[in-house]
Amino acid sequence: MASFASAFIFLLIPLLLHFPYGESEIQSNYYSESCPRAEEIIKEQVTALYHKHGNTAISWIRNLFHDCVVKSCDASLLLESANGVESEKATSRSFGMRNFKYIQTIKHALEKECPSTVSCADIVALSARDGAVMLGGPYIEMKTGRKDSKVSYAAQVESSIPNHNDTVSAVLSTFQSIGIDTLGTVALLGAHSVGRVHCINLVQRLYPTVDPTLDPDYAEYLKKRCPSPNPDPNAVLYSRNDRETPMVLDNMYYNNILKHKGLLAVDQQLVSDPNTYPFVQKMAADNGYFHDQFAKALLILSENNPLTGDEGEIRKDCRFVNIN
Repeated sequence: MASFASAFIFLLIPLLLHFPYGESEIQSNYYSESCPRAEEIIKEQVTALYHKHGNTAISWIRNLFHDCVVKSCDASLLLESANGVESEKATSRSFGMRNFKYIQTIKHALEKECPSTVSCADIVALSARDGAVMLGGPYIEMKTGRKDSKVSYAAQVESSIPNHNDTVSAVLSTFQSIGIDTLGTVALLGAHSVGRVHCINLVQRLYPTVDPTLDPDYAEYLKKRCPSPNPDPNAVLYSRNDRETPMVLDNMYYNNILKHKGLLAVDQQLVSDPNTYPFVQKMAADNGYFHDQFAKALLILSENNPLTGDEGEIRKDCRFVNIN
């Protein structure tokens, strides 16, 4: 009997070594005992900030993408350049990102309630979830328990985050590498229904000649928003992604690109690519379908390769690695 037990344990060890411990530690209501009001506090802060600065809700969604698509959902995005750390925020892919200071507002509220308990990575995830709701999007049940990175991945940002001029196939490849299929990618790009784009990312479609895939009247409007082919990156020169419902996370984005009124080149390519076009049509016709697919894709994004256990830490200040 003893020999059978020993043999069983011997066979079991490889399976245990293969089991994804990290994933098992991310769970629903992770803070139910250590900080019962954690998710409620984040929601309260997101709501309050939205009513003071509506664009914060848009920032939270963009933060999640920029953090999770680069290596891991680990709040590496939030690290400042200090003590040998090169900030991911300083890279060209992070151009136009803002409202990082309000992450600290959320963190301070959590530290007051439960010191050194709630990770910045979970703040990034849950603020995106609650921000989407403030913008009229779907509510998404998210797991928590992510830990914060002790390093920045600034050197990997350029190769990890698609450029605004990348082809749709390149964008699809990026998302597929983290488990998001074509349908999910088309849904996530629907986040372009809110927010704005700086002229520096638009002028390639306007000058020296207008992109033929742009609606001519819309192109004229964009030229008024961006009158120079060489816009000052520090100037307030931009166009809203959606002129009709600019602060609502809805399917107007898909209706716009079907009318050749997409801002970025990749937006318009969703219509010309046979792999993505059918999904564009379905989402343009059904806002509920868009919300369902957006929720599924954002959930997958939020769970990309999270750090758990001793792999990371709980930063006291989201901008800096803890000093032990």
